[in-house]
Amino acid sequence: MTEHTPVLPDEVLAGLAVRADGRYCDATFGRGGHTAAILGALGPAGRVVAIDRDPEAIRAGRSRFAGEPRLTLVRGSFGQLEERVRAAGLEGELDGVLMDLGVSSPQLDEARRGFSFMQDGPLDMRMDNEAGQSAAQWLARASERDIATVLRTLGEERYAGRIARAIVAARAVEPLERTGQLAAIVAAAVPTREPGKHPATRTFQAIRIHVNGELEALQAALPQAVRLLAPRGRLCVISFHSLEDRIVKRFIRREEQGDPVYAGLPQIPPHARPRLKRVGGAIEAGEAEVARNPRSRSAVLRVAERIAA
Repeated sequence: MTEHTPVLPDEVLAGLAVRADGRYCDATFGRGGHTAAILGALGPAGRVVAIDRDPEAIRAGRSRFAGEPRLTLVRGSFGQLEERVRAAGLEGELDGVLMDLGVSSPQLDEARRGFSFMQDGPLDMRMDNEAGQSAAQWLARASERDIATVLRTLGEERYAGRIARAIVAARAVEPLERTGQLAAIVAAAVPTREPGKHPATRTFQAIRIHVNGELEALQAALPQAVRLLAPRGRLCVISFHSLEDRIVKRFIRREEQGDPVYAGLPQIPPHARPRLKRVGGAIEAGEAEVARNPRSRSAVLRVAERIAA
């Protein structure tokens, strides 16, 4: 099995301010790199609940952490964070919640998962490959306009219209079922390339985000994480592209300010008061980590702390 190297592991532990007896949630377990780091900093009384929607990740985690009594693994989307934490029996408030929004190395590197334009495989892209529609199924049914909108908004692809037209024309000739097919269609449709980037990079990103509902899950998970945190509990989020980071940054800013309807009033009800404060600024991987793990080069970590009510 392909190994996955967690990004910013030391910075995550510092951001979470891990206590030996703390209770933490790794909301995006992946292959358990961050979970292992948190467990390594905990004592016997510490607890971690880890969540992932990928059944393969859960199976690999149960094998890797077999016999680890401090860890509870739960299958599900982090967009259902509160429900999953309750189902794990971790009642009460958490000392930290981590979200690593990246795709794991096994998902990217195993051609059969259909995430990569570098290897030919089934055009799937689902993080939970046992549920929902695959990328191939969506592309077979979506209108040219819808495809272009997804590529433009979720991939920030300047040639979204050209690519969408090429996809619709190609699927009229034969079904689009392979990543290699899609990558070739995009490469032929794009007139210029960004330096150092494959022409299909933005298209694959956009379709993956859409098929998995990634931004919707993030927007649902962030307020749930705040509600789960104890006073002085930490929220740590690692983003890998500007769309995710913008959502995280704006959410933290809103939570720092509280409800603007009550701004300037002498009495502010508890539900309208600020709930978070930023801890430092955006954190990026250093040169040494990028050299060891090139996928860390686009990672951005933001940390916020829950304010006491």
